Amino acid sequence: MKAISIREPGDPEVLEWIEAEDPLPALGEVVIDVVASALNRADIMQRRGLYPVPPGTSPYPGLEVSGRISAVGEGVTGWQVGDEVCALLTGGGYAQKVAVPAGQLLTVPKGVGLVEAAGLPEVVATVWSNIVMTAGLKKGETLLVHGGAGGVGTAAIQIAKALGARVVTTVGGSEKVVRARELGADVAIDYRRQDFADFGPYDVILDVIGGDYLERNVRSLAADGRLVVIGLQNGLEGNLNLAELVFKRMSVHGTTLRTRSKEQKAAIVAEVQKNVWPMIESGAVRLVVDRTVPMAEAAEAHRLMEAGGHVGKILLVNS
Repeated sequence: MKAISIREPGDPEVLEWIEAEDPLPALGEVVIDVVASALNRADIMQRRGLYPVPPGTSPYPGLEVSGRISAVGEGVTGWQVGDEVCALLTGGGYAQKVAVPAGQLLTVPKGVGLVEAAGLPEVVATVWSNIVMTAGLKKGETLLVHGGAGGVGTAAIQIAKALGARVVTTVGGSEKVVRARELGADVAIDYRRQDFADFGPYDVILDVIGGDYLERNVRSLAADGRLVVIGLQNGLEGNLNLAELVFKRMSVHGTTLRTRSKEQKAAIVAEVQKNVWPMIESGAVRLVVDRTVPMAEAAEAHRLMEAGGHVGKILLVNS
């Protein structure tokens, strides 16, 4: 098979389309012939050398794929060769084949094409595990989503609305304000012109930015509010007012999906299949795809993501 290798930490040109060994299914795993994968911010961080690959994980980037099962390992039940699936990965999605634990497989939702399904597992599992399983977002509460034009953001807006929440989001630029409102955001804030803290308080905040957003996030939370930090685009450090945290009974969670155990990921995937797939199949939630790029041209896809003009997911497609 071929796969995208990271030659060394650096800019997009360090990504190379190379010959690689075909994966074999271990106990409890299947091998997928990859039709498509999708970009995530974690891939950018891995390419730059800022996101260490967990031990025993494929060195190739890529946290989600869609395709067809081509081999089934011992101990796997309920799946067979030829099944069309999408899957949550710990790595290895930028390739023509990938091995994945069976507990991280999802069916392709009705009404969604096989290529497009590649953009669902990572973002949907991220959103559901954080705003529902961690933060406990409830109907009638207000959610603030930072980065509402990205893959996670576009999914979070729609899932939260389907749950009956009021949704506020931050985006960069007037065009993205319009797109966020079209997706169901009650308020879309251009962070270049307005301060999201002026539009609070918020019951739950989903933050992909990190860094200096921490202080304003905490200040913007309502009593008993929950902040979930899942990204560090603005850096690793921020100021925290502990008095505000204590007296307003707020909680701050830092989470990542990639380093969770297989068992934890399987539990999240099962929740997604049960609760989010019906939202997608009913049309309440839809995948937003900005564009597709050939897998071999992953470097160009990374440049597009880093330029920041996209809305929704950028997919990598095997020809």
